Amino acid sequence: MLLSLVLHMHSVRCVLPAAVLLGAAPTYVLAWGAWRLLSALLPSRFYQAVDDRLYCVYQSMVLFFFENYTGVQILLYGDLPKNKENIIYLANHQSTVDWIIADILAVRQNALGHVRYVLKDGLKWLPLYGCYFSQHGGIYVKRSAKFNENQMRKKLQRYISAGTPMYLVIFPEGTRYNPELTKVISASQAFAAQEGLPILKHVLTPRIKATHVAFDSMKDYLDAVYDVTVAFEGSVDDKGQRKEAPSMAEFLCKECPKIHIHIDRIDKKNIPEEQVSMKRWLHERFEIKDKLLIEFYDSPDPERRNKFPGESVNSKLSLKKTLPSFLILSGLTAGLLMTEAGRKLYVKTWIYGTLIGCLWIISRGAAYSGRGASPEALCPDAGLTRKCCVLTQASTV
Repeated sequence: MLLSLVLHMHSVRCVLPAAVLLGAAPTYVLAWGAWRLLSALLPSRFYQAVDDRLYCVYQSMVLFFFENYTGVQILLYGDLPKNKENIIYLANHQSTVDWIIADILAVRQNALGHVRYVLKDGLKWLPLYGCYFSQHGGIYVKRSAKFNENQMRKKLQRYISAGTPMYLVIFPEGTRYNPELTKVISASQAFAAQEGLPILKHVLTPRIKATHVAFDSMKDYLDAVYDVTVAFEGSVDDKGQRKEAPSMAEFLCKECPKIHIHIDRIDKKNIPEEQVSMKRWLHERFEIKDKLLIEFYDSPDPERRNKFPGESVNSKLSLKKTLPSFLILSGLTAGLLMTEAGRKLYVKTWIYGTLIGCLWIISRGAAYSGRGASPEALCPDAGLTRKCCVLTQASTV
């Protein structure tokens, strides 16, 4: 019975944060939809500024759970500037927690609301979140031959023209590295050998398309590129071999004591612009990541394992940055659920918000494939495009 109670309490550690985070989604969408309506007649920069602030509030609540609640220790290596910049963030990909690592760095630069992701195409069908991430500046991409370069380029250029702050997160490997998926690793290494590139051990061979399009579109707008390497302490088995990185659920169950994050800030003038040269440069950056991770996991000296070379800084996130967001969103959600009308609105937001979001995604996809153009090309008045989406969202509220 005692063991059963311990296991039950262990599972609650994960269920409670997940319930709060998912439960607040309709509340957040309602707040965002209301701002869409109010900002319909305003210049787009006003909408974007408040949307970034709303996004910062929600992601601060995410960090309340993933940092303050779990008590994870964040160890920073390298050169993370204190001030916000327009950047491309390139990182190794191994866990569903990876997107939160970008938040962990951005909040320390007061740039949390500016984080936007290049995401794999299937994530656009996530209930509520899928449509919103696109509205916030996220870019959904398909792999290999299906990659739509024109669509990504035009969306980035629209945000740059509007002066939108950019903290663009890209995972060049395209899929998560899992040491237990040997076929995926072998295929990645075979591809590297075929291309005449060095074979990597602890990361997959990076793909160049999204990174090149992003840099080429933003090169006059960027301040720098952040090359980020992440290692989760405790992700080794009893034999000392690397195992799968913790999932979001495992992380919330406090199964990861420390996260080691190595940051290299690279000035844009040191990055080659031509695609073939950039492909080589990107692979060289992943060779550096691989060496860092080999040192972390496989160093023959036990004293050098479980850390990156160089000095680290133990960076603790203040509750002042996260607790207010948790209290605001959880309080609004609780208030909404306390009345019958609120509960009906809450349920309808989940249902109709998801359906409308999916319909919007389908309509945009049809527009892209039918005419080979972005929404902005189909509707030159960007404000009108936004107002159309407002009217769609209004039916949710």
